Amino acid sequence: MLKIEAFPIAEIYVPAKHAKTLDPARVQALAEDILENGQKVPIRVRAGKGRYVLLEGLHRLEALRALGEVTVDGFLTRARLH
Repeated sequence: MLKIEAFPIAEIYVPAKHAKTLDPARVQALAEDILENGQKVPIRVRAGKGRYVLLEGLHRLEALRALGEVTVDGFLTRARLH
């Protein structure tokens, strides 16, 4: 079972393919919702080289960044070994 953790926003890398899908209007709407209700859904990250790599939750991450938050709630997903 995954445990929700607080991750430093500054240590989360957003891959270019995710960054291209950013919708500023959606970020604004999420930021307003987070102000009223808090972060409801955690993001998902994996460990990278000295940082975390975003897997899911770009708009939530950017909404929290826009609000000046320093951490984001999320799940640390471990890479599968083949």
